[in-house]
Amino acid sequence: MEPLDPDADPSAPEAMRVVASVGPRLDGVIATLRDYLHFTGAARALAVAEYEAGLAPALVDCPRLGAIEVTIDDETVALPHAIELDTPAAPLPGDLRQLPPVEVRADDDGDIQLTGTIGGLEHMARGVQSLAAALGARQVALAVFDTTTAGLPLTISARVGDDVVVTVGEEELAMPEGWPPPAAA
Repeated sequence: MEPLDPDADPSAPEAMRVVASVGPRLDGVIATLRDYLHFTGAARALAVAEYEAGLAPALVDCPRLGAIEVTIDDETVALPHAIELDTPAAPLPGDLRQLPPVEVRADDDGDIQLTGTIGGLEHMARGVQSLAAALGARQVALAVFDTTTAGLPLTISARVGDDVVVTVGEEELAMPEGWPPPAAA
């Protein structure tokens, strides 16, 4: 990992080390997450990504308005959100777009009801599936979206070949098998 500030003390415990690169493979993941984030307006986009065969995966966390954090084993480094990277983003589908926040309501039984743009949740889920596919097989993609209820985010996670997982706050929602349905051509 290439330090952004060559005079920075990498052993300094009180501040996270800021770097300019985490290598071509993970820089591509960062560029792809950033593009996804900017297209969709998600609050954050994350990936659990293999960066070297045989090693534990890295966690890449790309928040909307903050530094991008990359955790490999026990070390976490930060990259400025707007830093230019030499590695391009993977192509994402052209239909990604920002949707209004989903409204979250819980009824008296504690069942969660989501209200939003017609087909919006399916669109967001397909977008996360596309992000996972762009990152590559075996990679996990997560996107966190704001809802109309502060502090209660909507999270969608996907991996190629697995079912999409949707959570509101800490509550995993039961989605039908094979959901979301394939997009109409």
